[in-house]
Amino acid sequence: MEKGNITVLTDFYLTELSDLPEVQIALFVVILLIYLTTLAGNGAILMAIGTDAHLQMPMYFFLSNLSLLDILCPTVIVPKMLQIFLSKDKQISFIGCLLQLFFLIDVVGTEIFLLALMAYDRYVAICSPLHYANIMNKRRCVQLIAVIWLLGLINSMVHTSLTFRLSFCGSKKLNQYYCDLHPVMALSCSSTYLPELVLLLVAGIIGSGAFLITLNSYIYIISTILHMHSTEGRRKAFSTCGSHLTVVCLFYGATIATYARPTSSYSQKRDRIISMLYGVITPMLNPMIYSLRNKEVKKALDKALNLKRFS
Repeated sequence: MEKGNITVLTDFYLTELSDLPEVQIALFVVILLIYLTTLAGNGAILMAIGTDAHLQMPMYFFLSNLSLLDILCPTVIVPKMLQIFLSKDKQISFIGCLLQLFFLIDVVGTEIFLLALMAYDRYVAICSPLHYANIMNKRRCVQLIAVIWLLGLINSMVHTSLTFRLSFCGSKKLNQYYCDLHPVMALSCSSTYLPELVLLLVAGIIGSGAFLITLNSYIYIISTILHMHSTEGRRKAFSTCGSHLTVVCLFYGATIATYARPTSSYSQKRDRIISMLYGVITPMLNPMIYSLRNKEVKKALDKALNLKRFS
């Protein structure tokens, strides 16, 4: 075995959600249904936005990117979970673990940036409606989306490269049902000081930065809404922002609780519950939150589904 911080290529073993056979069958069915619902819900949102001319606006352009991320996030982890339920083979190769971790961090980081961008978009739309078309024009929206996807990619490359440069010896069993930063670091027999420090710094900067952008945006948004004379205008503005705030609270709370802390405070049961929330449950809930509270999205969905049936 090589010494130092050079990783020895090895296989890892994932942990099942439950060891009880009768519970495993129920969990398999539930998780499969949640995953299929996630694909159907977010796919419907993408179809509605892509086919309805009335939804060709920055708000819905950003929402389509959120739906895409909500498809990618569970797709990174759920198929392997289901395969373990069926085959009982908990093994995952070194490269498979690396890729799973890379894409998971990429998606999570990009979604944090995207939610902050969506808050800024609502701020401009409500607080500076006359300048909205100039500030959030199509070219700028595409540039902003490209930047946040690039930032998510860079963030993931940094954490993945630092984590998999560690040496692994002894137990190869990850105390998680997928490859994540804290469980992988916990198996290292070399110092995790640098990757942990970078993780805390980056998670703190990204988390606090996104939080401040969102908080600042909504302070101005709420102030502007309260000064509106139209009751209908206030209702519509609160309805639009309420959907986004709900998604923000669910996602930010879970991801910050997972990543913005040292490995020494890692708790197996708690982290499995939290990761299930942001990795599996939240992507299913997001399209419901947006479609149920947004009449334009509901109309577009009805129109798209009716056209599909007619075809």
